[in-house]
Amino acid sequence: MTSPQITLGAVNSEAADPEALARFWAAVTGATQQSTGDSFYLPPAQPGGLAMFFQPLNGPRPDHQTMHLDLTVPWGHRRTEVARLEKLGATTRWHVLDEHPHVQWTTMADPEGNLFCLAEHPPPT
Repeated sequence: MTSPQITLGAVNSEAADPEALARFWAAVTGATQQSTGDSFYLPPAQPGGLAMFFQPLNGPRPDHQTMHLDLTVPWGHRRTEVARLEKLGATTRWHVLDEHPHVQWTTMADPEGNLFCLAEHPPPT
């Protein structure tokens, strides 16, 4: 018996202000924000893209984030995209430029402090 192919349906997040956080991520991904009452859905902006769902925070925010998004841009575009995301409200936390030869990344935080990474991989030689 073969296993079913598992794909990512959506990344779900609780937020103090789901509408504002959905608006930020819509600008990041190019998605069109859809309201579902007090929650907000971002369908993938293109085939194979990332879907996201934001709902109201239903308790205290955990002290430690145990999962984060790793986003990828083409080689040579990371700095430009970091600057664009900062203008949208993200903050840069740190850069990792020489730890691994196959990737460089910038760790950032969205407007509610959720960490994510923006990586670029050099072209194959």
